[in-house]
Amino acid sequence: MRSTTGLSWKWTALLCLFGTLLCFITPAASVKEHDFKKCHQSGFCKRNRDFADNAISESSTWISPYNVLPDSAAFQDGQLRATILKTINSNGETVRLPLTFSFLKSGLARVTLDEEKRQKKDIELRHNSQARKERYNEAEKWVIVGGLDLDKEAVVVHQDNAQINVKYGQDGKHEAVIKFSPFEVEFRRDGVSHIKLNDRGLLNLEHWRPKIEQAKAEKSEGETNDGESTAEADAANGEDESTWWDEAFGGNTDTKPRGPESIALDVSFLGYEHVYGIPEHTGPMSLKQTRGGDGNFEEPYRMYNADVFEYILDSPMTLYGSIPFMQAHRQGSSVGVFWLNAAETWVDIVKTKDSVNPLSLSKSAKTSTRTHWISESGILDLFVFLGPTPKDLTTKYGELTGYTALPQEGAIGHHQCRWNYVSDDDVKDVDRKMDKFKIPYDVIWLDLEYTDDRKYFTWEPNMFADPYSMGQQLDSHGRKLVLLIDPHIKKLDDYTVSKQMVSQELAVLNKDGNIFDGWCWPGNSNWIDCFNPKALEWWKTLFKYDFFKGTMPNTFIWNDMNEPSVFNGPETTMPKDNLHYGGWEHRDVHQLNGMTFHNATYHAMLSRSKGELRRPFVLTRAFYAGSQRLGAMWTGDNQADWGHLAASLPMVLNQGISGFPFAGADVGGFFGNPDKDLLARWYQAGAFYPFFRAHAHIDARRREPFLLGEPYTSIATAALRLRYSLLPAWYTAFYHANKDGSPIVRPMFWTHPSEEGGFAIDDQLFVGSTGLLAKPVVEQGKESADIWIPDDEVYYDYFTYNMLKTQRGKSITVDAPLDRIPLLLRGGHIFPRRDTPRRSSTLMKFDDYTLVVSVAKSGAAEGELYVDDGDSFEHEQGQYIHRKFMLDKGTLTSVDAEGREPGSVKPKTWLTAMKEVYVDKIILVGAPSTWNKQEVQIESEGRTWTVRAQYHPADKGRAAYVTLGHVGARIGEDWTIKLS
Repeated sequence: MRSTTGLSWKWTALLCLFGTLLCFITPAASVKEHDFKKCHQSGFCKRNRDFADNAISESSTWISPYNVLPDSAAFQDGQLRATILKTINSNGETVRLPLTFSFLKSGLARVTLDEEKRQKKDIELRHNSQARKERYNEAEKWVIVGGLDLDKEAVVVHQDNAQINVKYGQDGKHEAVIKFSPFEVEFRRDGVSHIKLNDRGLLNLEHWRPKIEQAKAEKSEGETNDGESTAEADAANGEDESTWWDEAFGGNTDTKPRGPESIALDVSFLGYEHVYGIPEHTGPMSLKQTRGGDGNFEEPYRMYNADVFEYILDSPMTLYGSIPFMQAHRQGSSVGVFWLNAAETWVDIVKTKDSVNPLSLSKSAKTSTRTHWISESGILDLFVFLGPTPKDLTTKYGELTGYTALPQEGAIGHHQCRWNYVSDDDVKDVDRKMDKFKIPYDVIWLDLEYTDDRKYFTWEPNMFADPYSMGQQLDSHGRKLVLLIDPHIKKLDDYTVSKQMVSQELAVLNKDGNIFDGWCWPGNSNWIDCFNPKALEWWKTLFKYDFFKGTMPNTFIWNDMNEPSVFNGPETTMPKDNLHYGGWEHRDVHQLNGMTFHNATYHAMLSRSKGELRRPFVLTRAFYAGSQRLGAMWTGDNQADWGHLAASLPMVLNQGISGFPFAGADVGGFFGNPDKDLLARWYQAGAFYPFFRAHAHIDARRREPFLLGEPYTSIATAALRLRYSLLPAWYTAFYHANKDGSPIVRPMFWTHPSEEGGFAIDDQLFVGSTGLLAKPVVEQGKESADIWIPDDEVYYDYFTYNMLKTQRGKSITVDAPLDRIPLLLRGGHIFPRRDTPRRSSTLMKFDDYTLVVSVAKSGAAEGELYVDDGDSFEHEQGQYIHRKFMLDKGTLTSVDAEGREPGSVKPKTWLTAMKEVYVDKIILVGAPSTWNKQEVQIESEGRTWTVRAQYHPADKGRAAYVTLGHVGARIGEDWTIKLS
């Protein structure tokens, strides 16, 4: 949430006292762009863009000043170490930069570059700063969880004084060609070049130099001190020092005790026109160019987690979270890079037509994408992925940074939220009315106002006087409660949480080493420093049931404002010269900050009493690479308009391919009052978000589905029931995301990587591996949908079983009146459903299953079901069911997907109860006439019995289909049905 309209009179009075906060007490139509930096207002971004402009304008004479010392290059056990010399002036002075290439068993290559002088702490800090002297090099501790084993079979295949070639990866198919003078790297797969580093000569590591005050410089004229001569040479070379040492913006000044220290590099994707990733931004999934021109951006994509409320559309402007993982794709090939740097980062993108080789059989020029990555501080730490498929990239990225947490099962249901339900009675009333109108939901949320005077871990004593009874009513219906907990702690002497944090020295410090004070929702606040291991242990104590009284096992948590949001801070966030645990400046770790808070809450929620161990559900707004291990995210404070509905689909899809697929947008829009058509369409779209939450601002009209009136209540309810019937398929998709990083909702280029027509499509999606193809309607007044078809397979309408007249690479138009979601069944898939309407997923836990089979043109189909107790970690001890369903030559079978032998796992409570859960119905769409029987035989558990069959012949465009009723096979057992 993010606004100040609708605040209490007390808050309004407080805010009026502070002129710096006046912008927060006036209604805003949209984000104030001038409150956030553009590249030319960010010193390090401007310097590096200017550096690039100079290099490119002098391309015929430009020579990168970075050269590898040939004698320093030493290769051993899959790792190459060398030293780069950076020439820093016309006198030939140099600085030494340690370089490491690590070739990994996974087929990835890692490139790191540091600065020897800072590495050895051989520098002086300004302002008597207590900050660390090194470049920040600890992001790996928070982000990387695996995949770093060196490829000791990697070999040097060529080495001389000009370059070294290393072959690595499976069967040595990957090759790195490292050129020494100037430094440049070319990555090849199967002998073909895919990625180049520094081929445009834009590598720029700003080395340390002392600040020479003008008066001192005059006194020292003629002196030959290395540091002084370097600084004087910089000035002589005409470099702009205006933001090297201090930088002002929006009334705040950032002191820079280490001086300029940015790191930049150009990365070229050769022959790749489409690049994706680097969320979170609005705009198309296939990223735009950023150097101007028709339809392009003028600004680089910015990654600097910030509280950007009512964000604008189609913009490279920073938002709440960031993942510096970029993928490039062309027909039949995907590659990527992961820029592991936790400081503010900007990325420029340009696309160029490659010259055509006159000897080539192909006379058409290919497009290459050339990117320029710029970070304010830290080391260069880059991972190179050579694919070759989109799935390879997401799998390998997940191996590095972790796969999506397997969530609480209820977390993938419908969440009902607003800022704020006003009392525990209000919550109970909403809960009762959802039941009265037979509207399913799993979770209801409480925003800021449940607390006592905005003190987290407390309850407002008048309006939430009996939180236990509220939690108990929800629990009796199988539902959960989510509470807001933010990282700012109200500064108050008699507030236990504040006293403990201050006395134990667990808060973020300012540049002088004192506890940092800032403003957020509670007023004057301090921020927990979750980089501190002691802070993590303390944080766990606050969530114990005996401390956070009023909470129950069905209580979960929402972490908001964790960018962090600081109302009176620069760009509404924390000063960069603040200090964190270990002496690191906030500038070094800003992107990680939200994840460390998310991480602290996740671990606090694992066990809230002795002997308890349960899967947490924790939503975060700020995130970074690795946050997917901890819970869900949402796209922040959107608006109730059609543009924001449309923008949500590429944003959610981009999250999925970037390793964080448990993503969604506020259904209905956070700010404003959606008209009922918009709200109906948003529920239909939300049914296809992995994270499905309706949310609204405190000033928005109440809009729970039961308040909409007909036909809108029925339309929203139908979308919700569709989601709930498909929960087994959604949970199976989450299982795959947890195992191999597969996106939960999948764009066309990911599922069909050879179909060029789909590379830029970002408004339709497949749900996991179900073959369900959805195209939510996101335009006002639109009553049809154009769905692009990626292949020659047969497609059926999900609701009518009509066989659609499709053509590979072409779009078809389907009717989509307001009460209809465009949803197709792709032939060749089998997916599970649960068809009995219930009020929550918990109450569906032991319902029987329906299997839907969409028969391919070949007559075959396959699919999966994964299910566990949806709450504990007992699945890690084998307490789960994982089935593979196959249709082949008229025989439908179910087998254990992992080949586990019957009885190989001793069942505990949940798995024992699942013994009495059955396949109740099977629907086979696209059935041939040979299946026209009144009954079929099924074999399972050593028995054979007959199942009633009802054959429905093709009729007026509808495909023939068969319904098998009361099948009676246990869902966890093998079975076989002969259909012909």
